[in-house]
Amino acid sequence: MHLSLCRFRAHIELLRPPLAAMDLAMPAASALLAVYAVEGRLPPLLPFLAAVVGAYCAITSSYVYNDCCDIDVDRIAMPNRPLPSAKLGKREAQAWSLFLFLVAAAVAFSLNPESLVALIAATLLITIYSAWAKRNTPFSWIFVGLSFGMVPLGVWLAMEPAGVLRAGSGLHPGSLILAAMIGITDWGFTNCDASRDVAGDKEEGIPTMPATYGIPATAKMVAVFWLIGVLLSLSLGLSADLGWLYLFIAVIAGGWQIRQTLDFVCHPTAKRGDMLFYQSANYRAVLFMAIIVAVLLKTILPLASGL
Repeated sequence: MHLSLCRFRAHIELLRPPLAAMDLAMPAASALLAVYAVEGRLPPLLPFLAAVVGAYCAITSSYVYNDCCDIDVDRIAMPNRPLPSAKLGKREAQAWSLFLFLVAAAVAFSLNPESLVALIAATLLITIYSAWAKRNTPFSWIFVGLSFGMVPLGVWLAMEPAGVLRAGSGLHPGSLILAAMIGITDWGFTNCDASRDVAGDKEEGIPTMPATYGIPATAKMVAVFWLIGVLLSLSLGLSADLGWLYLFIAVIAGGWQIRQTLDFVCHPTAKRGDMLFYQSANYRAVLFMAIIVAVLLKTILPLASGL
């Protein structure tokens, strides 16, 4: 019984619980925003819940697969993770990753085949990153950003088809801004992650950006990506008519995030990169919650005032 409980906990740990708030808020915000921006209303409950669960499974599937490819590095930098600590075997973790992907694929196909195409594209990109690019080029983070940028786009398509494989009104500009915002900020997010793993990457000869060019240069690049991301968050609010409350939160949270990235520039260490990694996740969670609140206010308040 104790062994089964430990294995269950190891499966959950592979899903990166500290990032769960961000990983659930992003698809929830994307689904709500899609229907609001196009139709001015809230989405039906069951498709909304299915899209959130499906996207969460897609995101966490990539986490698990990446851990399967990074066992040697994690033995040095993060030896307590489930795979390097032998709480789970690699084959079992691969099966867990595949299961999560299949759940995501089933949900995407049932909602809109266009969403499944986005999922497949995102999965191919992140697989290239984990299995090949990370160990062969310092610019592997490009694949990660492109992959994660496809996630909110896939959720958007699940709720509002583009009209290619299923009848729809076409892509709203907000969907592309949202995808760009997530993709570009993920370049900063990923390089913070690489900065905290730099010792293990150097020892294993993995040419990540900080291992190749140093953390100081990486920190400056991260700051640029987050600045662009904050500007895109403001553009998203204007293009989707999210209102003054969202813009206020986006400005305050964005200013805080930029301040943290500038502190990373001034103190370019693996420890500060690790701190910024989790601060960035919290910033994203706050921004997605702001989108959710803004959409709810924009849709529910007019209905309530009409009663």
